[in-house]
Amino acid sequence: MELLNQFWNSVLSIISDSAFSTLTWHNYVMIVISFLLVYLAIRKQYEPLVLLPIAVGMLLVNLCPAIAIGGTTNMIPLKEYMAAHPGETVKYATTVLDGVIYVNEPHSGGLLFYLYQGVKLGIYPPLIFLGIGAMTDFGPLISNPKSFILGAAAQIGIFITFIGAILLGFSTSEAGAIGIIGGADGPTAIYVTSILAPDLLGPIAVAAYSYMALVPIIQPPIMRLLTTKKERQIKMTQLRPVSKLEKILFPIIVTVVVALLLPDATTLIGMLMFGNLMKESGVVDRITNTAKNELMNIITIFLGISVGSTATGQVFLSLRTIGIIALGLFAFCMGTSFGVLFGKIMCKATGGKVNPLIGSAGVSAVPMAARVSQKVGQEEDPSNFLLMHAMGPNVAGVVGSAVAAGVLISILK
Repeated sequence: MELLNQFWNSVLSIISDSAFSTLTWHNYVMIVISFLLVYLAIRKQYEPLVLLPIAVGMLLVNLCPAIAIGGTTNMIPLKEYMAAHPGETVKYATTVLDGVIYVNEPHSGGLLFYLYQGVKLGIYPPLIFLGIGAMTDFGPLISNPKSFILGAAAQIGIFITFIGAILLGFSTSEAGAIGIIGGADGPTAIYVTSILAPDLLGPIAVAAYSYMALVPIIQPPIMRLLTTKKERQIKMTQLRPVSKLEKILFPIIVTVVVALLLPDATTLIGMLMFGNLMKESGVVDRITNTAKNELMNIITIFLGISVGSTATGQVFLSLRTIGIIALGLFAFCMGTSFGVLFGKIMCKATGGKVNPLIGSAGVSAVPMAARVSQKVGQEEDPSNFLLMHAMGPNVAGVVGSAVAAGVLISILK
């Protein structure tokens, strides 16, 4: 009998220690959503390099919350904390119990707790930008500087959504983080959100990367709606060749100008242009290849799984999250629309020499948005090749989204 009781107590102990005793319906719903993201990443190949790590992070945190952000904490009386850290400001949340202020100092956490520090401290997104810079050819933008206008126009959706989010009851910081989704740039969205509204990181990151993946589905109907058949058939003249000197000077000049005018954008722009300078200089091929291959791949894994680990059921399944996802879609659609509309203005101003379709590439989804411009143009005329012309606004959108991020951070932080 005693042996049977011990066996039964052991069974009860295993059950009480299992996830089944702690998980709620929110967690189970998020587990199903993570399976859906895995399906989209593998079967549909929607941004699989990022969507798959996000899905796995989401799955792990909802199966076993202990491995995720937060870990355990030591509650240290404020006086003791200040005595042990003289001259330092309190970096952690505080709790008041029985009139005593305690500092909640992180003591230990699971794997994702430590990986997440790269997001929290703003390390991963700039390193992603370093890799993007090492892979980017700014030649089409240098050859046609007017593309900057289209890249800037596509960022208007960010600020319209920012205003809309405020009107819907979000704080100004939250509205800034939501609006940046319109730039269709995942690392920028994560960087801004980690500074302005870290509590919204999960839904905003998932929304940003989801809309980036859905560019070929979302953009074409908007492009066809805002342009005529005749405009979509416009053929553009070949871009002029760009010298190596121009390509080397471009990242240096952009970095200096942005750093002087908008210091808060320097981190992203500086790393983007550093990566590009390495590429165009042609003298550091080893570290250029590392930046755009090994480093980029490693950081993408860490970034994706860390962001996914913020998507717990209790945070993600709320009306606020639904509102964020809807506003993100609105921001992306507005960015695409304004890019095309400014493309139409340039078409009129140049006497029909600019195909308005390239304006849709002003969002920062490189190079997918440029490919969509090419695809929609060729649907009207198979002999029309817009890809290189669309790459100008596309890479301008990368710069534009980083600048918009700097503006929002400088105003709202």
